[in-house]
Amino acid sequence: MIRELTDEAFQGFVENEALAVVDFYATWCPPCDKLSPLLKEISDEYKDELVVGAINVDTNPQTVQKYGVMSMPTVVVFQQGEPISRLIGYRPKQTILNLLNLAAK
Repeated sequence: MIRELTDEAFQGFVENEALAVVDFYATWCPPCDKLSPLLKEISDEYKDELVVGAINVDTNPQTVQKYGVMSMPTVVVFQQGEPISRLIGYRPKQTILNLLNLAAK
């Protein structure tokens, strides 16, 4: 499951004890549409190890600015509320999994 995030709910979500993966997306972004199903698969397959959220960059400018997101999609991995890695643009599922394996070590 991917949880839809807002500026107000963002910090509480990423401070979760689990690894938090956040998709910064826009509704007008075709690569974002391709990435979303992959993140849902990852969320379902690794639900005991991580949580996945998505935040619309057009309606949540405070969080976008705070984390310096300038391209969509951008996936940021958080551990205990701190960003530890990021991917910019659409990437295949295996690339995302590789990033998460590195982040979890």
